[in-house]
Amino acid sequence: MSTGWIFTDDESTEVITLDRILRGESELLLVTHDEDDGSWQFLDGEHVLEENALVVDLGEMTQFDPSLLELADLPRGSYAWRTSRDQPWSRAVGEPPHTLP
Repeated sequence: MSTGWIFTDDESTEVITLDRILRGESELLLVTHDEDDGSWQFLDGEHVLEENALVVDLGEMTQFDPSLLELADLPRGSYAWRTSRDQPWSRAVGEPPHTLP
């Protein structure tokens, strides 16, 4: 682990995101930290098809969007969302609603 890493999960932890986010076609607006297995998902709040999902390292995601470091303490069973990339993250416990606020 590099100095300054603040997540409890290692930088090499595999997480789920979407190809359209990494290509810049969609904004990263929703982060979930699953209750059951502690997995992380970095999504856009839109409908997700399995073929759109990618597995990448947590460290890669924080390099892609450094604002994710603000969510290092997001508890399991919680989610965070924002209305656009330049807005602050909001947090809530539970499953995210089908449509974000």
